[in-house]
This record gives sequence, structure tokens and C-alpha cells, in this order.
Amino acid sequence: MAFQAPKRLPLSLTRARFTTTTAATTWPAARPLLSIPNTTPLCRRPYSTDPPPPPLLQKLKADLKTAMRAKDAARLTVLRSVLAATLNASKTASPITTDAQLVALLRKTAWASRDAAAEFLLAGRDDLVEEEQAQIDILDEYVAGSGVQKVGADELRTIVAGIVTAMTSEGGVATGGKVQMGNVMKKLLAPGGPLEGKDVEKSELAKIVKEVVG
Repeated sequence: MAFQAPKRLPLSLTRARFTTTTAATTWPAARPLLSIPNTTPLCRRPYSTDPPPPPLLQKLKADLKTAMRAKDAARLTVLRSVLAATLNASKTASPITTDAQLVALLRKTAWASRDAAAEFLLAGRDDLVEEEQAQIDILDEYVAGSGVQKVGADELRTIVAGIVTAMTSEGGVATGGKVQMGNVMKKLLAPGGPLEGKDVEKSELAKIVKEVVG
């Protein structure tokens, strides 16, 4: 009798049989996944510790947009110059964070315009003198409307005299028996000091301190 090889099942049936048998006898039944509550806190944006911009600075930025729409060349020149100086100051160790500091910048810019106008006047450039004067008027307008208190010379002398007297009684004197001018200036202009938030000409203040200490 001739040898007959066993019949082979088709490949598709073999795979189906293997899969069914393996799944039934070898692999455990699938278990449902446990539901784990998500306890990870939501990512929140940290609060900024930077102080809010001074109200006067916000007004200048708003007025810049208005001046652009109105094509007010003089006001645009002033606002762009002041805002650029404010931005540059923010990158240094002495940023402008109060209206009083901003008013001081406005006054400094006005003095520069006055010096330029005087030079143009000597050169016979009346057109440039008018431009500078228009910018000075705008700067003075913002200073007047800032709400920052202007301290006059008489009031400054009274404040300086009080500080010098207090420092002398506290023993804050130099070897020669006099209060140091630099220490008086720091005391006057320090945060929480008598001149904080007020419009003060530092050159005038230094002159008065020198007179009182002298």
C-alpha cells in the first residue's frame, strides 16, 4: 500500500484555529482598566510681581494712539521721545515706576527743548524754534495735569531742616560734627521719605541741602 501524506489544512484555517486555541487556553481574559483620578494640578500662569505702570505712563501710551490718528506731529514727537526714554530706563537699574519719576523725565525733556530752542534762535531758525516751543507746551501740559505735587523752595528748606535736625539728634553725623550731605539726600529721596511721590528738582534740592548742612 502506497504511503499517503496527511492532508494539510488551508493556511487561513490553520491561523484561525491557532488564534482561537491560544486565546482560549493561554492568554488570560482582559481586565478592565482602573480609573485613576487625575490629581495633577492644572498649570496656572504665575502672578506677575512687576508693579503696575504709573497712571501717567498709561495716559501717554493712550494719547500716542490718538495723536497717530489725528496726525499731530508735535505731540507724536514728544510722546515717542518720552516713551522711548521710559523703555530704555526699564532696562537699567533705575526704571521709571512712579508718576513723580515720569514728571522728572518730562521736565528734563522740556529743559532740553528749551536749550535747543535757544540755539536755534541764535542761528536764526525761527521755524525750528516754533517746533521746539510747541513740544515744550505739550510737555508742560502733561506736567501740569499729572497730579504730582510740586514742592517749592520754601517747603523744601523746611523739610530739609527737619531731616538734618533729626539726623543730628540721632547721631548721624560725620567726624567733623556735621551731617553728611549725601546721607541727607538719601534720607529725603528714600522710599517712604518725605519727598516720595513729589515733584522735586534734584539740582535745587541739592543746593538747599548744601545750604542747610553748610
